[in-house]
Amino acid sequence: MQEPRVKSHVLEDDFTELVVPRFLRYVKIWTTSDRHMEETPSSPGQWELARLLVKELEGFGLKADLTDHCYVIARLDASPGFEGKPVIGFLAHLDTAQDVSGRNVKPVLVENYDGKKIVLSPAGSTDQADVVCLDPETDPGLAAHKGKALIHTDGTTLLGADDKAGIAEIMGAAEYLLSNPEIKHGPVEIIFSPDEETGKGLPSFPLDKLAAKVCYTLDGGALGELEAECFNAWSAKVRFSGRVIHLGQARGTLANACLMAASFAVMLPRSESPEATDGYYGYYCPTEINGGLENAELEVYIRDFDLSRGKERVEALDTFAAAVEAQFPGGSVTVEAQPQYYNIKEKIDGNPEVLARLEEAARRTGIAFTLKPIRGGTDGSKLTEMGIPTPNIFTGGRNFHSVTEWVSVEDMAAACRLVVELVKVWAS
Repeated sequence: MQEPRVKSHVLEDDFTELVVPRFLRYVKIWTTSDRHMEETPSSPGQWELARLLVKELEGFGLKADLTDHCYVIARLDASPGFEGKPVIGFLAHLDTAQDVSGRNVKPVLVENYDGKKIVLSPAGSTDQADVVCLDPETDPGLAAHKGKALIHTDGTTLLGADDKAGIAEIMGAAEYLLSNPEIKHGPVEIIFSPDEETGKGLPSFPLDKLAAKVCYTLDGGALGELEAECFNAWSAKVRFSGRVIHLGQARGTLANACLMAASFAVMLPRSESPEATDGYYGYYCPTEINGGLENAELEVYIRDFDLSRGKERVEALDTFAAAVEAQFPGGSVTVEAQPQYYNIKEKIDGNPEVLARLEEAARRTGIAFTLKPIRGGTDGSKLTEMGIPTPNIFTGGRNFHSVTEWVSVEDMAAACRLVVELVKVWAS
């Protein structure tokens, strides 16, 4: 199936032409996931995108499976004579984060960015508080794109480059390989997963359907960023039980669960929060709080690159809980922490060829790459834990999970080109 082409001078090479039209279509599908839902996938829009991808893959002539839990798995057979080469996989996720609306996304393609501030607010808006801008003064990546093409939001939703850019790049690479049979390659598997943004960690993943022994996620940021380490992550549910009585008779008796939750939240060190840390520093982050006088609940994310330090943070929650109970006689606090994913570094270090071949592919394509830690995780984190080492590759997206999200067209094409080159490297 040939992808409909956008009439634009931006589509100046094969890889741009393969990626941009797909991306513009994918982001319009509402795939926001819901971390409060137990079932997988957690939203119906992910099925819509998954079925579209299956249709496209089958249009290429590939067999694509869609599992009962919305995983898409397809395979490019090896070139004749290359069947014995290692099977490699490429993975991206279907959902977008619920932090900002992902409904009715209206992507804006800028063919030749003039280097000036881009006002995203609706036309005619007079309330300065509503003005949303992309400003090169505060965004060096944007400033560096003067004269280049980019795609941004209209200021009312996220864009969805996380991770529909990754999907478009993998799909574009698949079409390129199939359209150029002179490129010799081993077996290649394509995997699209639901609910990555919920932190569930590949529930009901059909591992038995994969033959790949190594995989690569396309779920990163700027051009050249390659990632082979990530956070260790936990999610903690902290529950507060109060003691309730009529407020007019509350003195010496009331234990306000709502206030208990607030007191716990402010005990989390502000110097160890996402907004106060970068690099290899971990953090605590309260992500949701709700409740009333009798019962309240607080969700806390804990992140750290060092496993032992992360466990110390988890243990510290019990100390905070005891302190709150001491402040509110008659009230009680329980902490239930669950691991979400673990750092991929150790297992990738134990399989150095996985990263070495990625770096070689980057060199061959002329991409100046840097290794950096992921201040987060990908589905590759869980896949690595399952025994398939999975580093992460840039997609070109910036300002993920926000109304100022944008993506570089040039970087998207480069990521697609890198996937093709990586396939060739593994076949060499």
